[in-house]
Amino acid sequence: MPSPPLSNSLAQEALNALAAADGNQTHAAHALSIGRSALQNRINVARLRGMTPNSGQPDADDVQALKAKVKRLEAAIHRSDTESEQGKIIKDAIGSMARKVEDLAPPKWMVRDLGAAKSPGVPTLFISDLHWGETVFSSQINGVNEYSVKIAHNRMNVLVDSAVHLLKIISPSMDYPGIVIPLGGDMISGNLHDELTATNEFNSMPAVLDLYGVLVGVINAMADQFGRVFLPCVSGNHGRDTRKIWNKDRHHTSFDWLLYRFLAKHFDGDKRITFFIPDGPDAYYKVYNYAYLLTHGDSFRGGDGVIGVMGPIIRGDYKKRSRNAQIDMDYDCMLLGHFHQYVHHGRFIINGSLKGMDEYAWANNFGFEPPQQALWLTHPKHGQTFRMPVYVNSKREGPKTDWVSVAA
Repeated sequence: MPSPPLSNSLAQEALNALAAADGNQTHAAHALSIGRSALQNRINVARLRGMTPNSGQPDADDVQALKAKVKRLEAAIHRSDTESEQGKIIKDAIGSMARKVEDLAPPKWMVRDLGAAKSPGVPTLFISDLHWGETVFSSQINGVNEYSVKIAHNRMNVLVDSAVHLLKIISPSMDYPGIVIPLGGDMISGNLHDELTATNEFNSMPAVLDLYGVLVGVINAMADQFGRVFLPCVSGNHGRDTRKIWNKDRHHTSFDWLLYRFLAKHFDGDKRITFFIPDGPDAYYKVYNYAYLLTHGDSFRGGDGVIGVMGPIIRGDYKKRSRNAQIDMDYDCMLLGHFHQYVHHGRFIINGSLKGMDEYAWANNFGFEPPQQALWLTHPKHGQTFRMPVYVNSKREGPKTDWVSVAA
């Protein structure tokens, strides 16, 4: 039985859809929920009939047009149901991992002076810019550094051992109420540049899984050593799965955020460990009455070969302080990573990186920066004290010398 001739309403609808899509047949076909060949047939029929695009409505008595509209509506409902179900699955699997974290207040041990005069305060070990999974080729930077997953594992071990050792020097009895470990983003290398995609040792998901296991061990070790651990977390720009960084839903497009949620889920129920994972780009918290603002730092741009990173960071710090002052969230010190240069300024602390010097820094003639992370104490009366970098390269034995000497 031959098919009935195409109705004028469907032919007109095809012309109108093509005009609305600026002549793009693929988009027009998608809008009508039909194949591209079906669209072309309808347009050919319309043109043979001398029809032109208009804004008219289909004939209410046109059975073909009404059936086509019902079909499109059914397809739209199906897509909506599918997307809703997928959204529910994602929320159930990830969004509920640590929902209580969203409105978290810092633990009491961080904001209350326990009155122990012998305690030097609360230590903070800033961990960021690990770039897990990236490869730095020694031969391409004159042999001054190299980086791989194996080296990253070793440096994380050195970081924990060295930080504990330094804090034991300050307080042999380790009389600390707990430790703060900000996780400042760029935890994995990611694929935001073609050269990283081509040379990374681990892709994003394997990097997340490997680093997850390492950080579980780090957090457990710190909880065993210090009793309590507080971890504020923000995402960086390297771990994103979008071409450009998003302002909306920034964290939800980042593997950093997913890593933090997995960690929070793992330690859910461990009263020694508390995560703070805000959805925005900044984490605001206090140690005693000393307020910190943790951000990654990728929003700070500018600078030149003379002033380096200081210009954009000082301007960015000024803007954030002005914004926060208007909402009663003044802070004493901003924490950021991103620039891979350890600077302890007082008003802000820029963290170093675990990977150290790389091909990008070498090609752009940046100053040499050893792989390091920031460590300091916050005292209830004196604020920041005992500032120190933690160098994460394996210990190298040098020639024995006197404790002090001068050139002959």
